[in-house]
Amino acid sequence: MTAAAETIHSAREDLLAVTRRADWLPSFPMDAVDPLPASVLVLFGRLDSIPARSDDVTVPADLDVLLQRRAATLSSHPGQVSFPGGRQDDDDADAVATALREAEEETGLDPDGVEVLGALPPIPLAVSNFLVTPVLGWWRRPSRVAAVDHAETVDVFRVPVAQLLDPANRYTSTLSRGGETYRGPAFDIGGTIVWGFTAGILDALFEATGWALPWDVSVERPVSPAEVGG
Repeated sequence: MTAAAETIHSAREDLLAVTRRADWLPSFPMDAVDPLPASVLVLFGRLDSIPARSDDVTVPADLDVLLQRRAATLSSHPGQVSFPGGRQDDDDADAVATALREAEEETGLDPDGVEVLGALPPIPLAVSNFLVTPVLGWWRRPSRVAAVDHAETVDVFRVPVAQLLDPANRYTSTLSRGGETYRGPAFDIGGTIVWGFTAGILDALFEATGWALPWDVSVERPVSPAEVGG
């Protein structure tokens, strides 16, 4: 096994180990009331080309995660960067089936090429009144991805994990609602902003795997109307 293959294998094992724990999940403000079941696919894989990266980042240079940008016309989380996913259908066998079906419908990926590492404990998401199960996956046989239905998804992209871990790309997002200010981790990847639920999951995963690097949480930036969908 080459050194590159070994480091990628190690990254997969780090993610697999997280599925055996229940103490790493982030908490989000406000509980949902009678939430509807939903799932997202948190899919890691290996990029064909190796991007530039910080020398401080210890994860494989070609490790990436699949993200998408939601259509600005959607009623829930319009215009935001998210994991593929959505509400559970009556025909879905379980949370994993929901995540894979939604990912196929939104990005066109081949679910047969995805190794499911595990379904994580569900998280209440008050904004959309969902109980969301993150399904952690490994892309053992990558397939072409693109926005399938532009009424739902306008862009699909694979983001190098090294760029997400770079402290220069991290800050604390702030959102004021109802007289309260909520703070959470966020990422700025060349102007592509990842915040909210998606950033919270990524941040917690990076901490749980031991990949995270120290970053300045005191650097705060308010969520713009465009980012929140306003």
